[in-house]
Amino acid sequence: MTTVGEEMHALVERLYPLCRSITGDGVRATLDIVGEYLPLQTHEVPTGTQVLDWTVPQEWNIRDAYVADAAGNRVVDFAESSLHVLGYSVPVSTTMPLSELRAHLHTLPDHPKWVPYRTSYYKPAWGFCLAQEALDALPDGDYEVRIDSTLADGHLTYAEHVVPGQVPDEVIVSCHVCHPSLANDNLAGIAVATYLARALAEQTPYYTYRFIFAPGTIGAITWLARNAQRIEQVKHGLVLACAGDRGQLTYKQSRRGDAEIDRVMRHVLEASERPHRIAEFTPYGYDERQYCSPGFNLGVGSLSRTPYAGYPEYHTSADNPGFVTPQAMADTLAVCREAFAVLDRNRCYLNLSPYGEPQLGKRGLYDAVGGRSDTKQAQLAMLWVLSLSDGEHSLLDVAERSGLPFGAVAAAADALGAAGLVKA
Repeated sequence: MTTVGEEMHALVERLYPLCRSITGDGVRATLDIVGEYLPLQTHEVPTGTQVLDWTVPQEWNIRDAYVADAAGNRVVDFAESSLHVLGYSVPVSTTMPLSELRAHLHTLPDHPKWVPYRTSYYKPAWGFCLAQEALDALPDGDYEVRIDSTLADGHLTYAEHVVPGQVPDEVIVSCHVCHPSLANDNLAGIAVATYLARALAEQTPYYTYRFIFAPGTIGAITWLARNAQRIEQVKHGLVLACAGDRGQLTYKQSRRGDAEIDRVMRHVLEASERPHRIAEFTPYGYDERQYCSPGFNLGVGSLSRTPYAGYPEYHTSADNPGFVTPQAMADTLAVCREAFAVLDRNRCYLNLSPYGEPQLGKRGLYDAVGGRSDTKQAQLAMLWVLSLSDGEHSLLDVAERSGLPFGAVAAAADALGAAGLVKA
């Protein structure tokens, strides 16, 4: 029987060969596969559409690309890896000497066996990416250069999946779907988001959870532009990226720094005793910077393992399915589920018997927990909930101030509520 980590890893492997970009059929093919796991609502936004300060660009698609020597041998071949072509390369069909071709070749001299990932989305250009050792092996001479691509009016594609909640207030979970064959920086986040949505759908969550699968930057900006009128429904959010490497978990706080999601993630990570790092917000990174831009200022943080550009394999061919592990993705998923369980349960309560301490024994509250190994903790949690249930302090406030686990505090609130002593 496969584990959830192994299932997510299998999804990464399945998505890995596809050539994705900020637009095009690779994005659609990716969403089609995700759509086998989740029902998706797909949106197609036409080229030229104004989205905030940006404009939806032309759609890019590619069928083939290569550099061939005089004997016709392909020395660089898009068919071997989508990383071999500069993203958004304009079409090319020509022959040129290596001395001229070099200006269009991208390598990583410090990692001579790796192929870099490079793009030119908003400036017409063309190029190839290859290993430095492959470039070093090329003899001087003429080479056939072919890029069979199109840049034409089309659409930007993104998709949403909604898990209905008890209230219309939303938590958004966002991941980018624009990178080609990069397993950690892209695909692990997609896999974790997909399985997180499936897990939430098995419950009856308090909040409505909206999962956004969109190209980086322009996709999030497009979503914000198209949802600006209902943005007040978004109460919390999380961007998932770099979710599968072996590094410790890193939570990057929202621009606010004190949003509820920030407090929840700090609490969950600290209480779990997992190795982790809490990072301050910076306006550089993934799409949290769009959701947190000052006009929207949403409470959206970002969860990753090793952050962007924090590992040598970042944006290279070494970020392959072997670089991510089922165990790491399962751990990232578990933290998301733990955090959302706290977020979903966090409420402010009002003590209905605030004058003096109510007698818990006659209501069977002490007896209900008697004999358990955590009896003292459960009783203490009840006293803390009663003390801070003034309509202004949340259960997370109680947990933080008391030092008790959130689960114990929530269980105490449930017991007190059933006894008619507190109400949300």
